[in-house]
Amino acid sequence: MRIACPICGVRDVREFYYQGAAVMLARPDPDAGEGAWDDYLHLRDNQPGDLEELWSHDAGCAAWLKVVRNTATHAVGKVELTKGTRR
Repeated sequence: MRIACPICGVRDVREFYYQGAAVMLARPDPDAGEGAWDDYLHLRDNQPGDLEELWSHDAGCAAWLKVVRNTATHAVGKVELTKGTRR
């Protein structure tokens, strides 16, 4: 798999580190109970198709990227810098 870093160009996936899905999860209240916290920490939808993910270019420019990747084919679509990345 190859990722097109907006700063460095197309690079092998081994230069990047997967940071997780680029979604905001609704955090339960501190007293929500064990079941709510278990769901929050461990359960995620795992549907095939396009998913926005966060990746860091650890072996390159150190930029944080938002990557759209198809979870069934691993095809990489849109890649953009996250808002916190400086050039």
